[in-house]
Amino acid sequence: MITLAFSVSVFAQNKMLSSKQLMTGSLYPRSTMRGVQFVGNTNQIAYIQDTVLYMGQPGKAKSCLTLSQLNKVLQSAGIDALSYMPSIKAINGKEISFNAAGKVLQYNFAKRTLTTIADYPTENVAHSDMDEHSHRTAYTVNNNLYIYDKGSVFSIESADQDIVYGQSVHRNEFGIEKGTFWSPKGNLLAFYRMDQSMVTDYPLVNTTARIAREQPFKYPMAGMKSHEVTVGIYNTANNSVLYLDTRRDESVAERENYLTNISWDPTEEYLYIAKINREQNHMWLERYDVADGAFDTVLFEEQNSRYVEPCDPMMFIPGSPDQFLWFSLRDGYKHLYLYNTDGELIKQVTKGNYEVEGIIGFDAKAENLFIYANKDNPTGRAAYRVNLATLEMTHITPTEGTHYVVVSADGTMVIDSYSAVNVPGRCNVSKYKGTKLVSEKNLYDLSNPLVDYAMPQINMGSIKAADGVTDLYYRLITPPNMEAGKKYPTLVYVYGGPHSQLVTDSWLGGGNLYFLFLAQQGYVVFTLDNRGTDNRGFEFESCTHRQLGTIEMADQMEGVKFLQSLPYVDKERMGVEGWSFGGFMTITMKLAHPEIFKVGCAGGPVIDWKWYEVMYGERYMDTPQENPEGYAGNSLLNKAKDLQGRLLVIHGAEDNTVVWQNSIEFIDACIKAGKQVDYFIYPHHEHNVRGYDRLHLYEKMFDYYETFLR
Repeated sequence: MITLAFSVSVFAQNKMLSSKQLMTGSLYPRSTMRGVQFVGNTNQIAYIQDTVLYMGQPGKAKSCLTLSQLNKVLQSAGIDALSYMPSIKAINGKEISFNAAGKVLQYNFAKRTLTTIADYPTENVAHSDMDEHSHRTAYTVNNNLYIYDKGSVFSIESADQDIVYGQSVHRNEFGIEKGTFWSPKGNLLAFYRMDQSMVTDYPLVNTTARIAREQPFKYPMAGMKSHEVTVGIYNTANNSVLYLDTRRDESVAERENYLTNISWDPTEEYLYIAKINREQNHMWLERYDVADGAFDTVLFEEQNSRYVEPCDPMMFIPGSPDQFLWFSLRDGYKHLYLYNTDGELIKQVTKGNYEVEGIIGFDAKAENLFIYANKDNPTGRAAYRVNLATLEMTHITPTEGTHYVVVSADGTMVIDSYSAVNVPGRCNVSKYKGTKLVSEKNLYDLSNPLVDYAMPQINMGSIKAADGVTDLYYRLITPPNMEAGKKYPTLVYVYGGPHSQLVTDSWLGGGNLYFLFLAQQGYVVFTLDNRGTDNRGFEFESCTHRQLGTIEMADQMEGVKFLQSLPYVDKERMGVEGWSFGGFMTITMKLAHPEIFKVGCAGGPVIDWKWYEVMYGERYMDTPQENPEGYAGNSLLNKAKDLQGRLLVIHGAEDNTVVWQNSIEFIDACIKAGKQVDYFIYPHHEHNVRGYDRLHLYEKMFDYYETFLR
């Protein structure tokens, strides 16, 4: 059964988008107000509007600093003037801090004075990480790690270019985004050390030189040797470094464990690490003594026959150094569990057929926890308050939309910024009156920047998956002013892989100007989140284990059946497009159903999962040695012989995510099978075509559809 959940259309003018406008930000909702925040521990707010900083009670905030005033103070301190008002932190009602010219500066409104709180290196620096308490800064230059402290620098260096310090490891899987972790008081720094010497060099070629140069990088492919990681601790008191005893022995299995979700004990005595075996079916939450690096204990373990994938570090309850929250999918959905540091489960904090998508914070006494969840809207993200004693859960934002929330220090006020399918953007300040949260002040409503354009209609709804039971959500964009009885060419835009949700209750349904442009040009554009995508529970995402592409395609074809039931969809003119996992899905669907898809356009496609990296590839497919049938059955090399119609394959020649080898070998398979295929390379781009060249990509794909799908 089809349920149309949302619909947005704007009765507008007949203005049309040009392809060049796809690269401008002027047609995306924007506000002149930014940086909305609470002032220190108060319930006053601060924000920047244009070039003026305002502070005060919601609805009564007053101008307290202009850019010209700030620049006068900066120049008197010998610092160059700024062309824009910098992002600020409102320390209290009298002072703010901000960054400029490689310094952390503090401005006092009453005294009109500028104080340098800290400085930090900027030249040739990467991965800069400043501790907010001590203002010590960790940063990297090339593969070496440096710690800067009031003019003094301590270095952790290696002559071996294959040893990497202080950077993200395990190819950014398991929620890893950085490689340095300051302790709560800034006295200690935990950091990653990654040894890649045993990983095969993968060749990339820089063709800009007179003689093209090889630029190899480390790329551990599924089933091959992975890199080895350890965790170091730098002590600022004596400039010493030690390494945690994360290995029980020197076996390959121990050396290849994944070390993730690093968390500091509030006392700075212990470091916690979620350790995962290479098979990714077993996790140990371990504690280490940072005084000597010794292993202390395993708090608890998690196992799953498919995979475990912790992506969120433990979070200690403020004021309770022996209790923490832990995310787990053990009951089938991502929920929060309260533990003590003896590893004993105190209680499950959230429960139900929905996902907790993040922690916002606590109130002043840590009696209430604020979280994001999709409890009442599977395609949205709302904020909730959870009482840690009673577990009562209260919805504190509107049901519609995808919300970003800031909670005041005492937990009584909320700044809520959100958009929805038919809401370009809105920001409200709300306040508790008794147990009810009521709107206090609307700070802004973003105007629709497309109001003067012929606006396509955006419908959101659901269909059943191929199992006949599971709901799948879709976004359907149709041309403006459709003619009765006319049939339109239709494009299925697909991704379909893990950690993705394309259909969201946000502005334009999560779509973009490219889709609107296509619809204005007379195309129907359809997107479906199949099983295997995110935020719908463990079974929903993991049912594709060991057979990537099979269930996903079955669900996408249910979407196609729905499209074919619509009177305005031309069954003879259907195309499919996607990038990365979506490129893999595009070719998978095109080869399996040439009778349906006249045209396909696949960017950066995975062709055979044996060419993808260890962490992601082995989680979802196991190794090629363990799952030869799964790898062979979903390899597109074996299916090139089935190609019919038009297929455009696009790849970045310096792609270090889905290596170029994938599409090259597919082209070779097509040649050997006697199949014609169209191919286009973006010479100096990695996995995505960025910058102004993206306009070329949009025009390339549109021209392809106009030529072969129109």
